[in-house]
Amino acid sequence: MKVREIEAKVLLAHVPQPDTYFGLRYNMNLYRGCQHRCIYCDSRSACYGIDGFDTEILVKVNALELLRKELARKRVKGVIGLGSMNDPFMPIEREWNLTGQALVMIAEFGFPVHIITKSDLVLKDLDTLRAISRTYASISFTLTTVDDTLAAKVEPLAPRPSARLAAMRVLADHGIQTGVTLMPVLPFIEDNEENITAVVEQAAAAGARYILPWMGMSLRDRQREYFYQQLEHLFPGLRQRYELTYGERYSCAVPHASRLYHFCETLCQQHGIVTRLPLYASPQPEQLRLL
Repeated sequence: MKVREIEAKVLLAHVPQPDTYFGLRYNMNLYRGCQHRCIYCDSRSACYGIDGFDTEILVKVNALELLRKELARKRVKGVIGLGSMNDPFMPIEREWNLTGQALVMIAEFGFPVHIITKSDLVLKDLDTLRAISRTYASISFTLTTVDDTLAAKVEPLAPRPSARLAAMRVLADHGIQTGVTLMPVLPFIEDNEENITAVVEQAAAAGARYILPWMGMSLRDRQREYFYQQLEHLFPGLRQRYELTYGERYSCAVPHASRLYHFCETLCQQHGIVTRLPLYASPQPEQLRLL
């Protein structure tokens, strides 16, 4: 993929409050575009304005300079989210190390973080994440399946689920909160009890504290067109089933979604896993005692 350097005007975007799902106050993207080429990624949609999503990576070369200035000005030390529009640990991170350097800065300023990734490259910053976790750090690994063969089709250039699970185990063993974003669950491909069971059981074995399920996916404009092209190549005949079932809908819940949510919830309870992210709790000021 082509790499192009750009300069950003703002790095930390405010997240509308309250964010009761991930507990974010700020969101940060150090790159634009993603190298993992997941066939279901909503970031291809026209509303995000990322042209050439699958052919070009934009590197924000002034990101670290901006980040230091913005962190110094923030009065509220809320959770900084990484991984909303791209994977902060995609292969280009090996060369540029923007995420790694940003995490060092975040640790220096004492901010909490939540990271969504599909990459075991996160382990390169293990020591920094341990330092941040004294405040709060939660690492969510996206797992739509734990079948490496199926993942090679739907997430072709991402590290395989087996590598993510191994990385999760390392983080958990070092006391860092980690879990799974089980999203999206692709209709007619991953929406079965066997797949959900495998994800929950292997995540539990890897030390996951939570699993956040979404039984469905999103489809709109450019992303729908790309996804359907991939279906024709990878799963012949399935495009027609999607078109008949969902038409032009944006939010596409799997058939029998309620049953699968209940099944997942019950299975998680059996393994001691919660289905809501344990959120950051900001320290409360200590009340002075009267003499």
